[in-house]
Amino acid sequence: MLKITAIIPTFNEQDHILQAIESVSWADEIIVVDSYSTDKTVELALEKKVKIIKREYQYSASQKNWAIPQAANDWIFLLDADERLSISLKDEILKWKTSTPKYNAYWIRRINHFMGKKIKYSGWQGDKVVRLFKKDCRYEDKKVHSEISYNGEIGSLSNPLLHFTFKNTAHYLKKWDQYSTWSAKDHFEKGENPGLFHFLVKPAFRFFRDFFLRGGFLDGKTGFIVCKLSSMGVFLRYVKLKELQNSSLTK
Repeated sequence: MLKITAIIPTFNEQDHILQAIESVSWADEIIVVDSYSTDKTVELALEKKVKIIKREYQYSASQKNWAIPQAANDWIFLLDADERLSISLKDEILKWKTSTPKYNAYWIRRINHFMGKKIKYSGWQGDKVVRLFKKDCRYEDKKVHSEISYNGEIGSLSNPLLHFTFKNTAHYLKKWDQYSTWSAKDHFEKGENPGLFHFLVKPAFRFFRDFFLRGGFLDGKTGFIVCKLSSMGVFLRYVKLKELQNSSLTK
């Protein structure tokens, strides 16, 4: 029987933490990696008698890579606090634990929910993440959209994670602002120089691609909101990139 450590990164996740822990209650070890939450996240997690470790948050990949070596088991299941395992995924993993794995890491597709609605299109239909992997795997050192860096072949599980990315508008816009800042830093480190193409064409194309080419219109009004916010996020990324460049020139 293979043993798995479930890792849950948190910061002010009192609305999600109990359900997240319950979602991985099948794991042999559960570690909550908290970034010094100021709400009841840690208090609630302690009630579940899980292991809690704390570290000041820098960015997602850094936090996860710091936590992974502290797991007691050879296999890791990484769960964000706003994700849940579908019943079918849980059953699949329990069966997988009794097998001899062919791969050292596995893709898992995600079904995303936004404003209480399951988003089937809008550019989110191909969403997948590597969340089950050997302990010696690490995430790419990127501020956003970091994935497991592994040279070998990556397998796939058949059943999905459920992702509930939206608490309320204020929460989402705060996350949106944070991610655009990190993305701007990634692009700044690559030496990218934004021009009118980045400010005009790229945001417009993102909306066109996601709403029309990737079927966002089939998600109705919520799909329009998802695609509009995505295109605005592209615009904001380049505004912040320009701000970083201007700041570097004045130093």
